[in-house]
Amino acid sequence: MSLPFFYVDAGLAEGALIEPGEDTAKHMVQVLRMREGDRAILTDGRGHSAECTIVSATRGSCTLRADSITETHKRCNEVTLAISLLKNANRFEWFLEKAAELGVSRIVPLLCGRTERQHFRKDRAASILVSAMQQSRQSWLTVLEDPIDLLSFIARPFPGRRFLAHCMEGEREPLRQTGGEDALILIGPEGDFTPEELSAALHQGFRPVSLGETRLRTETAGLAAAVILCV
Repeated sequence: MSLPFFYVDAGLAEGALIEPGEDTAKHMVQVLRMREGDRAILTDGRGHSAECTIVSATRGSCTLRADSITETHKRCNEVTLAISLLKNANRFEWFLEKAAELGVSRIVPLLCGRTERQHFRKDRAASILVSAMQQSRQSWLTVLEDPIDLLSFIARPFPGRRFLAHCMEGEREPLRQTGGEDALILIGPEGDFTPEELSAALHQGFRPVSLGETRLRTETAGLAAAVILCV
């Protein structure tokens, strides 16, 4: 049976004593009923995981000793998904969870010309990414950036291949894995990118791609791109 798997926002070193956050400690002690001598795996979300033993446990806290450290290297190609925010926060949060489970390296919430503005709670979104990392037992936490205007974002340098998924007329190649190269893909809002945004992205070297024969919702398009590029 697999050991319980948790995230801690702390460095990991062999022999170190680690006190997880209050919520994690309560889950371990009160929900899972873990006690002294029980074992768990902790990750720092930066490629390190530690097999640990609980050395003390009370109702509201616990301390673990890191017995051994394992380092997991990043995948050979990192995937960045830059995707428009959605008016329906639940749909965007569903996308965040699934993208993290699939191993997307970075998520950038976009503000496009047709984005229906919503109140973006970065703290809640970050918590969803942590939960997804723990559930999928990964050692790298998906990076979440602050929302940014599309035109400002595409002007930033990016060393890998750059793709643009849109629904307008014109030639589009099917999106495929990038053969070890880092990849960035833009996913627009429900009303798609504006013609001006499309022109600007093409000018910046983004390649137009298709995600299939049907028109997809924004969050579905993001998930389809994640599957193609990550799996």
